[in-house]
Amino acid sequence: MNRKVEYIWIDGTKPTPQLRSKTKILNVNEEPPIWGFDGSSTNQAEGSNSDCVLNPVFVCNDPIRGWGHELALCEVLNTDMTPHESNTRAALSKVYERCKGEDVWFGMEQEYTFMHPQFGTALGFARAQNSYKGLGQREILPQGPYYCSVGAGLAIGRDVAEEHLDACLEAGLTLSGINAEVMPGQWEFQVGPVDALEVSDQLWVARWLLHRIAEKHNIIVSFDPKPAEGDWNGAGCHTNFSTKSMRSSIEACERAAVALGERSHLHIENYGADIEKRLTGDHETCSYKEYRWGVSDRGASVRIPWQVAKDGKGYIEDRRPNANCDPYVVTKLITETVCGGN
Repeated sequence: MNRKVEYIWIDGTKPTPQLRSKTKILNVNEEPPIWGFDGSSTNQAEGSNSDCVLNPVFVCNDPIRGWGHELALCEVLNTDMTPHESNTRAALSKVYERCKGEDVWFGMEQEYTFMHPQFGTALGFARAQNSYKGLGQREILPQGPYYCSVGAGLAIGRDVAEEHLDACLEAGLTLSGINAEVMPGQWEFQVGPVDALEVSDQLWVARWLLHRIAEKHNIIVSFDPKPAEGDWNGAGCHTNFSTKSMRSSIEACERAAVALGERSHLHIENYGADIEKRLTGDHETCSYKEYRWGVSDRGASVRIPWQVAKDGKGYIEDRRPNANCDPYVVTKLITETVCGGN
C-alpha cells in the first residue's frame, strides 16, 4: 500500500522566501528519505550545479489528502550534506542546543490578509468596490469594527480561516486560537507555546496549509506587512517569549525586555522585509527607529502583559516582527539576545 508525502521547503527568494513543495510516493511503512530538487528553479543554485537536498525535519498528518498521507517540512542541504546558505533553521538549531537549559517557550501570532486575485486588493475592499455593492454590501468603514468581529461585511473570509484552523488541528499542529484582525479580510492564527524549533517548523507548515486551502477558494494569502495604504494597521507576527526564570519572576521578564533593546537595530534588520512601512509609530507599536518596553503598552516595541505584571511572572511580547518574518531567524535572535546563546 502506498501513501503520498508532500515535501515542503523554504526557497532562496529574496528578500522574502517563498514556500515550495512536491509529492513523493512511499510505501506505507517507509520513512521519508532525503530527496533532491532543482535549486536553479528556486533561487538556490546555478544551472551548472543545480542539485540541492531535501532533509525532512518535521513530519505530520496531511489534512488535505487525508488519513495515511503526510506533510514533511524539509531543511535544504548542499550535496555534501552541509546546510545550504538559505537554511536558517541550521543556525537556530545551534542556538537552541546551547540554550536548552533555559527551557525557552515561544508563541507566535501570525497575521495575514486575504487578497482578491483579480483586483489585487484586500478581499473586503474588493468585494465592497465591485460585485456586492448593489446587493446590500456595506461600504468599507474606517478601521475599528473589524477586529474580532462577527457578521457579513465585517468578518470577511471566516470560512477559509476556520477551514485552515481545522486543517492545522488535524495535522497535529499546536494552534492556540484564531481571530479576525483590524482590517477587512485580515486574520490571525496563533502557534504555541512550544520551543523555538517546534514553533518555527509548525508556523512554516501552517503557512503552507493556509496557502493550499486559500488556493482551493481562489484567494491569495498575503503576508505583506502593509497590505493597504492609508489609516490601517499593518500585518505582524507578534512573538511571545519566556524562559524558565521568566515564568517565575517579573524581574527576569524586565531584564529580557531591556536586553532586547540593547540589540534592537539587529532585530529590526532581521524581522522581515519592509518593516519600516509597518512600524511607522502611527498604528500601534512604536517606530522602528526607537525602542521602548512597558506594561500593557501596545504602542511599545515590547509589551509585558498586565496579567504578567499582576502575577509577578510570565512572558513578554515582542511586537516588532513582520508578518513576512522568518520564524527561524526571529526565535534565534530572541533566544541568543535574552539567553546569551550568541
